[in-house]
Amino acid sequence: MEEQHGGFEGHRSRLKEKFLQSGLSGFLDYEVIELLLTLGTPRRDCKRQAKETLQRFKTLSAVLEAPAEELQEISGIGSHNVFGIRLIQEVSRRFLRDRMLERPVCQSSREVFDYLFHSLRDAKQEQFRVMFLDAKNQVLEEKILSEGTVDSSAVYPREIIRSALRYHASSLIFVHNHPSGDPAPSESDRAITRELVFAVQMMQISVLDHIIIGNNRYFSFADQGLIQEYEHDFRSLKERL
Repeated sequence: MEEQHGGFEGHRSRLKEKFLQSGLSGFLDYEVIELLLTLGTPRRDCKRQAKETLQRFKTLSAVLEAPAEELQEISGIGSHNVFGIRLIQEVSRRFLRDRMLERPVCQSSREVFDYLFHSLRDAKQEQFRVMFLDAKNQVLEEKILSEGTVDSSAVYPREIIRSALRYHASSLIFVHNHPSGDPAPSESDRAITRELVFAVQMMQISVLDHIIIGNNRYFSFADQGLIQEYEHDFRSLKERL
């Protein structure tokens, strides 16, 4: 038993030394999971559990996003083992949020995706979120406006405008997810985006983007030129009136 104990302790030490020397370069996915699982139980061998976890959830990213109760369904994984995985989840979210609060996001749909993907990828229903930005395009606040199917009956322009005025926002970014995994916009998505662009333009507030998050990919209305198209439509309508 002591020899076995010394064996996995030696294996653990080699993994830690390897990480300290070169980061995660050359690590297999199950070895990353093993390191995280052992943060909470440093005197236990977690190699088997790490391999079973990867076999069940298929990918490293899926393991990192798995709910704690599902991880604990694997034999040998308890609440202490889940500590490392939950820690890396929360540190990643904090890092991405702080990074977004420190610099402009108006020209980076990818940065918005990176920030919100972790919290939206496993959502069972659609969430419509609004990011409020100041004149320097710094994030002032982020708010979940509605949950469920995103359509004109669930998204109220007056509520968005009221919140924008409360936060003294100069511009907005809309974000919602497609639980199906396909981020392609529906006709309803296009219609509500056009309606919102028109509504906030009346208050001299601009829409920087509407990003739809799917499974490891996203659709940006701004990147596709649709926000600019809707703004042009608004100006044309205003001129005719």
